[in-house]
Amino acid sequence: MNDRLTALKLFARAGRLGSFSSAGRELGLSQPSASRLIAALEADVGAALFSRTTRAVTLTDAGATYLMRVEAILASLEEADHEARGTGELRGVLRVGTSSSFVLREITPRLSKFLSAYPALRVELLSNDRYQDLVAEGIDVAFRFGSLPDSSATARKVIDVPRILAAAPLYLEEHGTPLMPSDLAHHAMIIGPAHLSPTFSFRKDGRVASVRVQSQLAVTITEGAIAGAKAGLGIVASSLISAKAELESGALVRILSDWDFGSMEVNALFVSGKTIKPAARAFTDFLIGELRR
Repeated sequence: MNDRLTALKLFARAGRLGSFSSAGRELGLSQPSASRLIAALEADVGAALFSRTTRAVTLTDAGATYLMRVEAILASLEEADHEARGTGELRGVLRVGTSSSFVLREITPRLSKFLSAYPALRVELLSNDRYQDLVAEGIDVAFRFGSLPDSSATARKVIDVPRILAAAPLYLEEHGTPLMPSDLAHHAMIIGPAHLSPTFSFRKDGRVASVRVQSQLAVTITEGAIAGAKAGLGIVASSLISAKAELESGALVRILSDWDFGSMEVNALFVSGKTIKPAARAFTDFLIGELRR
């Protein structure tokens, strides 16, 4: 790899990470080498791309504009390399963002199959139950549940996942099993990061039933909400994917399963206006095939 291309890749990662040394480590460069390459790039461009302090490096206005152009060029170059090889081989780094529960339950168990097909590819899983900034965090593809408020992203539907209610057998023994949606008003509810409205709506045989519930526990991490339900703290409102293992093992019991509690979409998100990485496209195709099977 020549110095100019290395410098551009280094610049792009340093711009997102706010650190020459962190970006350099990703490319196998020492901190002095990384600093030298960035300085040489700035000299070639004829503009300061970073503001430097003893604590951090930040993009200048010129650097922010340059970053958008450089990332588009690097993505297009990667696409061109991929097409030129003509073998379907994927190389480089794929950065995937999604919730911790989706990583643990759906992505990681399937990852071996994908990585075996592309041994030259390195995957970075950035798991977080908050919405991630695809541009700022350099994410190639993000998988999100529910509505998509991010208008700067291009979305591709992966799958629809049913919403469910579930509780531990111990909780149901002590408090009884709800038989109608209206019964939920007298139960302790656990609300996860899906941020459902306090009014739950159900459908059955053309009928609509709504009930306002009381939440004694709200958890910002899906795994925490599921753990709370397993501990008998209440009835959890969750996606079927998030509670599938517990339902299969009997640790949780699905309730009101004869009522339709609605569903939520899982979507793959890509930065709008940016060439989609071949690896991001391939991984999305792979995951869609696996989840819809």
